[in-house]
Amino acid sequence: MAQPVSWSPLRLSTPVKQHVFGGRALTDRLGRTGLPCGPVAETWEVSDVDGEGATVTEGPLAGRSLRELMAEDPGGLLGDRPHGPRFPLLTKFIDGTRALPVHLHADDATARRLEGEPNGKTEAWHVLDAVPGATALVGVRPGVDRERLRRALLAQDFDAVMRRLPVRAGQTVYVPGGTLHSFGPGTLVYEIEQTSDIQQHAMPWRMEDGAPLAEREREANIERLLDEWRPEPRPRFQPGLSVPVDDSVVRTVLCAGPYFALERWTAGSTAPLARTFATAQVLSNAGAPVTVTCGGWTGRLDRARTLLLPAALGEVRVSGPADVLFGYVPDLDDVRAPLTAAGHGPAVIAALGEGL
Repeated sequence: MAQPVSWSPLRLSTPVKQHVFGGRALTDRLGRTGLPCGPVAETWEVSDVDGEGATVTEGPLAGRSLRELMAEDPGGLLGDRPHGPRFPLLTKFIDGTRALPVHLHADDATARRLEGEPNGKTEAWHVLDAVPGATALVGVRPGVDRERLRRALLAQDFDAVMRRLPVRAGQTVYVPGGTLHSFGPGTLVYEIEQTSDIQQHAMPWRMEDGAPLAEREREANIERLLDEWRPEPRPRFQPGLSVPVDDSVVRTVLCAGPYFALERWTAGSTAPLARTFATAQVLSNAGAPVTVTCGGWTGRLDRARTLLLPAALGEVRVSGPADVLFGYVPDLDDVRAPLTAAGHGPAVIAALGEGL
C-alpha cells in the first residue's frame, strides 16, 4: 500500500527543446539562466510526458520522478481530482521567435482511437510578450471543408483557410484538441495543457531541425492531420477576468476548462499574496524574483522559473511585489463562483474556456 509522502514545494528538472522556431527570448527578455547556447524554443516546466518526465532537483525528494510521486501519494499531490498514472498538467515557456509549424493535437476521443494514447491535448497560451503586429493562426474559417483545407495545406496557403488573429501581451486563448493552430513570429507565451506530446503538422520540414521532408511523407502527415482535425472550434484571445483579493492583490482568471485552469496574480508591497488550494498548483514566476513560503518551506523563485506545490501543503504566500501564474486542475464551480460574485456575467465567464 502506498505511503503518504512528506511533501514540500518541488523544484523540477525542465527538458529543453531547441526546435527551429526558437530564439533567445527566454534569456534576453525573461532573464532565464542555465539554458544551452543557440535557439531555445521551449522549456517544459512541469512534465510527466513519457520519456520527458521531470525529476525533483533538490530537497529530501531529490532524484525522485514526478511519475513515482504520483504513484506513491496521488492524493497528497493532486487532492481529490480524478487522475490516471501521469501527472495531468504539462506547462511550458515557448519562444516563437519564428513562426511555429501549423499543427494540431488530437482531442481525447481521437487520441484513443487513432494514436493509442489515453488522452489528447487541449491547451491554452498566455501571451507574455509580443512584437507590434504579431499574429496567431487559430482555427479555420467557417465553411472550410476537408478537401479545401487539404489543398491549402499542400500549397502552404494558410491564410486562405485559417483565422489570423492579433496577439497582444496579457491575453490568453484556450485551444481545444483538434484545433489547427500556430503562432509567431515575435511571440513569447506560457502554455498549459494536458499531459501529452501527440501532434500532427502540415509543414514540409521537420520541427526539430528544419530538415526537408520527402513529399510522400509530407502528404501522409497532412492526411493524418485531417483525420484528427475538428472544424468547429474558433477560439478567441481574452484579457481574462479579474477579482480583487486584498489591498493591491488582484487575481485574474485567464482560462478554465475541464482539464486545467490558469490564473495570473499580481501583488504590490502592501499585502502579501496568499492563496489556499486543494489540488496541486504549478506556480510560475512571470515577474521579478519573489520569496515563496509554503508548508514550512521558504525559498526564492526567480523569473521564468517554476515550483510545483502539492495539494497536501494547502496554502502559499508570495511576498510582493509579485506577478505569478497558477495552473491547476479545477473544480469549475470553484472557478465560476468568485467570478460571478465579482459581477462577471455568464457569457464572459463561459468564453474563458469550456464547461463554464
